[in-house]
Amino acid sequence: MDEFPEFDRRVIESLRQPLEDKVISVARAKGTAHFPANVLLIAAMNPCPCGNYGFRGKQCVCTPSALQRYRRKMSGPIMDRIDIWLEVDRVLPADLSGGQEGENSEFFRNKVEQARSIQRERFEKIGKKISRNSEMSARDLINVIFLDKGPRQTLDLAAERLGFSPRVYHRMIKVARTIADLEGAENISTSHILEAVEYRPKKFDI
Repeated sequence: MDEFPEFDRRVIESLRQPLEDKVISVARAKGTAHFPANVLLIAAMNPCPCGNYGFRGKQCVCTPSALQRYRRKMSGPIMDRIDIWLEVDRVLPADLSGGQEGENSEFFRNKVEQARSIQRERFEKIGKKISRNSEMSARDLINVIFLDKGPRQTLDLAAERLGFSPRVYHRMIKVARTIADLEGAENISTSHILEAVEYRPKKFDI
């Protein structure tokens, strides 16, 4: 979903149930129908309506009220349900002229496939009918995921300082477990927790 805050707020808020329960429920007078909605949502947004807020060399022409309206569409409940937030810098002309190539997509494909294989095996061993960390319930996090004292204290401190809701707290464990799986690590370390916390959205300054 490109230009995410430009969607009607009712549309954005209607995503809350599907993102949480992986199901879309449609209620009518004659009954209710449930449709599977286990999707990967990728959303993009500008820092402001004109797109220049916070960029050096470009002046933002948005009024404070326009900034508030734009960012108010990103409610706390919606932000809680998106696991990873990344800020992307403006691409400069010099960056388009070539340079060193990064790791190719085949490399990342292999890493993702290995991590998914680890996750499938983890849940098959305990008889869970899920295949990805993101599908774990709060009870699964207690029964399946082990957090040593150090990583647990780091997560608790981050949750206290950054005001994580219980939903975000649980999602951070899932993200950290996935980071560990991508590295082939048996246990979640403090560095995995810190990286997961870094993926939370920064507060909007107006």
